[in-house]
Amino acid sequence: MHILDTGLAQEIVTRTMRIIPFNINVMDANGSILASGDHARVGELHAGALLALAKKQTVEIDAASARKLHGAHPGVNLPLAVGGQVCGALGLSGIPDEVRQFGELVRLTAEMILEQAALAQELQSNSRYREAFVLNLIRYEPATRPELERWARRLGFSFDRMQLVFLLELQLEQDAAGHALADIQRLQMRILARRQDALTATVGPSEMVLLDSWDLRSKGADSMPQKRMEALSTLVREECELPFTLSMGIALPGMEAAAVSYQSARTAARIGRGRDPGQQYFSYYEMALPVLLSGLDTGWQARQLRMPIARLANDKSRAMLRTTLDTWFAHDENSAATAHALGIHRNT
Repeated sequence: MHILDTGLAQEIVTRTMRIIPFNINVMDANGSILASGDHARVGELHAGALLALAKKQTVEIDAASARKLHGAHPGVNLPLAVGGQVCGALGLSGIPDEVRQFGELVRLTAEMILEQAALAQELQSNSRYREAFVLNLIRYEPATRPELERWARRLGFSFDRMQLVFLLELQLEQDAAGHALADIQRLQMRILARRQDALTATVGPSEMVLLDSWDLRSKGADSMPQKRMEALSTLVREECELPFTLSMGIALPGMEAAAVSYQSARTAARIGRGRDPGQQYFSYYEMALPVLLSGLDTGWQARQLRMPIARLANDKSRAMLRTTLDTWFAHDENSAATAHALGIHRNT
């Protein structure tokens, strides 16, 4: 157990010496003094701590015993443990009969500080692990499949669940761009504090993704992507003080689902922003056809798709035909409504 470091040792010394009138020494697992009320002793090897660590129990050293041990002082020495593992030792300097009563109190305080630090470290490590999992999911490559399956088992994540990716982008002024990464990370922490089971990842200086999932068999409003979009947008508005856009991809099950959902969310944002730069929310489900066709806007596929409309370029009635076609699409391909809008008979 390597949780005990100089910073934590000093915190233990500072906090405990506020409540007891004796010097406190904190040693690592090798008996070296990491922090002490007597700063001159920092770095020394503590003989009493070595005995407490070796025996894994409290060791008292009186004046007579101290004279026989190099550099030792009278006092009480107790091993420190976190999670059942000894990680260091604690020493209270003074006549054993006087300091004994404080020994367990100080040890309890020290171990509580260490346990809190260990928990924080574990949560931070778990958070990084979850973020790496999300990043690898949205950048899915077949070669990473075995590793992703192992990660999913550790996190209790099932690829049979419906998966839905949201893309959140901060819309910052140019002079604030330098702080964008810190802003998006702060927002990520706030969201995680509200939804501790959330799977999130920072994907750019001002971008974050959130991976939502639910049981494929779920029915009702909670299984509807739009309802989940509304719930998340409410949460983000409450936690984000900066202008932002939120985009939702397609919901799918399977190992490749998150990657597809992420790409569809990003494409929906790009297309939606091009149509209305002032819009804040974008959804794959509101522009499914443009998103699905977006990959066909270049190359031979684009040329083939444009051939029917390109034929109008050589027709002398092209302006009228284009107007008719635009009106027809605008009225959901309804002949009667199109004719009425153009002021002509439906059989014209």
